[in-house]
Order: sequence, then C-alpha cells, then structure tokens
Amino acid sequence: MEKLYYTIGEVARLLGENTSAIRFWSDSFSAHVSPKRNAKGNRLFSPEDIDALKQIQFLLRDCGLTIDGAEKKLKGEKNSLKKKVEAVEGLKRIRKDLEAVRKSL
Repeated sequence: MEKLYYTIGEVARLLGENTSAIRFWSDSFSAHVSPKRNAKGNRLFSPEDIDALKQIQFLLRDCGLTIDGAEKKLKGEKNSLKKKVEAVEGLKRIRKDLEAVRKSL
C-alpha cells in the first residue's frame, strides 16, 4: 500500500540524497514540488512531488544541468522527461540485481 504523504527523511532515503538537498530543491522548484505542511511545519511530500523530485535529481545529477536549465527542461519536456527517468531507474535496478548475482557467484 502506497502512503499518501512521505516525510523529508523518507524522501531523502528513497532518492539517496541529503535532506538539505531535498529541502533546497522543493524551495527552488516550487512550481513543480509543493509539499504540504503538518501542524509542526514539517514538509510532507505526495507521490507526485516525489516523481517531480526524481526528475529534478535526474536533470541536476545525471544530466549535469544548472537550476535554471533544469527549470526550463521541466517546463518544456515534462512527459518525455518522465519516461527517461523511469528508464534510467529501471536500468539502475537491473544493474543492482546483476551486481548482486555477480557477488553470489
């Protein structure tokens, strides 16, 4: 069962990033990531926010774009970008599985 909202720590672990990076990205890309806040003021991310953060991570880390470049890509190529991110995630999972098999041999 998928959760409705994830804490910033859960999102950071899921993406393999620091919480400060997630916080910075959610502030810098507020048009694409809009976390809710609980009574204590903590950010709570929806699955849609996490998908947007995965796209942002792909553009910044894998493609090496700047914040402005990533913002332009997000505005222009939202659908094709989502497919690319999903493909890269699938390839990373396959690589991890293959490395596990190699270790077990």
